[in-house]
Amino acid sequence: MLPSIWRNNSLFGEDLFDDWFGFPTEKEFRNLEKKLYGRNAAHVMKTDVKEHDDHYEIAIDLPGFKKEDVTLTLENGYLTVGAAKGLDKEENDKGGKLIRQERYSGAMQRTFYVGETITEEDIKAKMEHGLLTLTVPKKETPKLPEKKTITIE
Repeated sequence: MLPSIWRNNSLFGEDLFDDWFGFPTEKEFRNLEKKLYGRNAAHVMKTDVKEHDDHYEIAIDLPGFKKEDVTLTLENGYLTVGAAKGLDKEENDKGGKLIRQERYSGAMQRTFYVGETITEEDIKAKMEHGLLTLTVPKKETPKLPEKKTITIE
């Protein structure tokens, strides 16, 4: 079974054969980079979020990315995970005629609201074997003072 990015367009113009064949057409290969980094970026950065008693655990699939390719930013309570990479120019310059190229280069990002009380120091990140794991603690938002009434004599 192929990932959902391969099945956006049907092989024969109908969806009848998508589950059986599902192999990308030539047109889909030409538009692969647009699909990966356009509206389908969320399908590439597959994410699982687990809730624990005192924290959330966010696991994001980033196959083929190194720790140096990933950036994490926190602004106004929004955590943005960005990943960017390019194909190694040295690999392409080694000689030989390139017959088909399916690997991609480019950038993608996803944003998660984690709350305005979370700081950069609170978030722990670990990248291992193409899996980015983030630990975000649960912090209670400061409570507003209760409304008190004054009795008029």
